[in-house]
Parts: sequence; C-alpha cells; structure tokens
Amino acid sequence: MSQFDTIRPFYDAEANAAIRKIVDDPMLEAMMSFTFPSDTKEHWKDLMVHTHSLRDFQVNFIYPGVQKVLEKSSEGLSTGGFEQLESNTAYLFISNHRDIILDTSLLNACLYENGLVLTTSAIGDNLIQKPFLHTLSRLNRNFAIKRGLQGRALLESSQLASAYIKKSLLTENRSVWTAQREGRTKDGNDATHRGVLKMLTLAEEANPFGFFEKIKVVPVSISYEYDPTDVLKMPEWLAKSRDEKYVKGENEDFLNLLRGIIGSKKRIHLQVNGILEKEIREISTMELSQPDKLSKLAECIDQKIWTGYKLWPSNYIAHDLLYGDREYMEFYTDAEKISFEKRMNEKVNTKNEFLIKSFLAMYANPVNNQKAALNLNSPSSQS
Repeated sequence: MSQFDTIRPFYDAEANAAIRKIVDDPMLEAMMSFTFPSDTKEHWKDLMVHTHSLRDFQVNFIYPGVQKVLEKSSEGLSTGGFEQLESNTAYLFISNHRDIILDTSLLNACLYENGLVLTTSAIGDNLIQKPFLHTLSRLNRNFAIKRGLQGRALLESSQLASAYIKKSLLTENRSVWTAQREGRTKDGNDATHRGVLKMLTLAEEANPFGFFEKIKVVPVSISYEYDPTDVLKMPEWLAKSRDEKYVKGENEDFLNLLRGIIGSKKRIHLQVNGILEKEIREISTMELSQPDKLSKLAECIDQKIWTGYKLWPSNYIAHDLLYGDREYMEFYTDAEKISFEKRMNEKVNTKNEFLIKSFLAMYANPVNNQKAALNLNSPSSQS
C-alpha cells in the first residue's frame, strides 16, 4: 500500500489488468471507433489487451485520439517555445485552463512529438465519478484532486497532493501539469490562485517557497479561437445575473467534457513561456512573508501566460463589440465578424444584455490581459 493509492495513476504493472476491465465498455468502443474508424474492433482490442505500460497506452491510443479530435473539430494546432525545454527533464507546467481534457492532452501530444517527458496531470475527482472515466483517467496518468472538502479534510487532501507532486518531480523525474486555478476559467480572465501555489509548497516544511527553487516552473498559455464549451456556460452566467447560487446538473461535468472534445474550436495555439528560474530566485531573496512571495509568483505566472496568448480574430471582434469601438478592426475581416456574430446569436439569448456581455467578455478578456502584461513589461513602465 502507498499513501498515494487514493489519488495516483496506475503503475505500469497494473495497466494491463485495468485495460482488460474496460476493453468491452461501450464508451471505450465509441472512443476507438472515432479514433480508428477504418480499424476493426477485434484488431484494436487485440492491441489493447497486449498493452502493458501507461506510456504505450498513451502513445498508441490517446495520442491518435487527440490527432483525430484536432482533425475533426479544429483547423489545426500551432505551438511555440518547446525548443526551450530539455529531454529527460521534469517540469511543473502551470497553465490557464479552458478545456477539461484537451488542455492536458494537447500538451502531452506536443511533449511526445518533441521527445520530452510526459506529464502526470491533476484532475478534479468530480470529473471521474463514473467507473469507466476513473479507470481511463488513471491509465492516462492523471492524479485526482479531491473537490468539495472543508477544514481538516481539505488540508490533508492538499498535503497529499503536494507530496505526490513533489515525489513525481524530484524522485521520479516525471513532469506535472496543473491549472493555475481550481476549475476552468469561465470568463476568459485567467488569474493564478495563490491557494494553488500554496498547495504546491505544503510538502516542503522548512522553507515552503524554497520548493520552487528545486523545480522548473513553466507557465503555459493555451488559446482556442472558439471555446467549444462557451454555450454550456450560459446557465451559470444566468444564475449570476439573478444573484442566485448556481447548482450543477447531474451530468453537467460529463457534458462539458464531451462538448470540449467534439465542439468546434477553429484554430488552437499552445505556447510554452520559458522557465521561471531567475524570477523565482529574485522572489526568494525578497524580504517578504510567505503569502506575499506566493502573490509575487502568481503575478509573474499571470504575466507570462497573458503575454503568451495567441489572440485570434474572435478575441478582437469580441473586444470591439463589447466596448462599442473598432480599436482592433485591422485584426479581423468583415466576414470573420459576421461569422462570430452569427455564432453568438445562435447560442445566446440576444434579449438578455448580461448574457451577451458575459459571452463577449469571455473572448475579450485575453485581449485586455495581454495589453496589461505588455504595458507592465514595456521599458517606460520599468523606468
């Protein structure tokens, strides 16, 4: 028994038995018929039951699935910054979070293509309640973050996750992915939550912030031209407009997961924004409290993520529509604007001004964030 058994992925020695448990599951059959449409069920099942490691499962089944998702529901993935990373090196990737499954899947596909260490990735346990999804996530090297806890239970869960991440990075030389905040960003206004950074330090008792000096922190920006789950955010925004508490539907997380995979995304960009070694050393030397150091690091991660956005016509169009101007009209065509407005009008109740503004803000906020980051980094702001 390991202290991490309640949250960890499968070990390689457990992979084959786990695969055999789900190989006849209708959900897996649907996934494989999507991934390998010209293959027979007998053939992929035979390959699967002869798979004995998580890496082989990811490379032979998950990776082709990601490629098929890109082919069917996007206009392609572009990347930047991967040349800054070294092989056989573990990194802590901290990313803005748009899609439950794709954010990490696309990162791992890029890491694989660049000969880099794949990640073990955090996933909320609310997303893997169904036995099939729980098994699949463990085969895909996810580790569970327990949601909905309070008080002592929350602290103990955070300490366990912190210890697992530390072990992955420093003992197993395994990269780790975590979102910059709990849950996906609903309004496009990405911000690193200090609580996430605090959780990462809990396993480092003597000098908590010193943990960041021992590892390699890499902020990552992911930019979807169209958010495939934008329409699914409407009920939550509507509750907010009425000052009501929003309660998720029974299958809402699963529907979000599914919509993220099959929904239209147009173009996608994944940007690696360097390694925060110099910045972390500088923060470490500051005469600041632990919470203030974490706030400084959160600000630094935000700046990197915002600067790393790939802004699409959808972002600029939404910005100009939201603020009623044509500030960014050079970055989109009339046809692109018409297409964006058609998509919005099909998805949003145009009689509800709050919903329209919420929809536009979700796409416009990355423009505002990047502008703020670039202004802060300009020579005039530092003089």
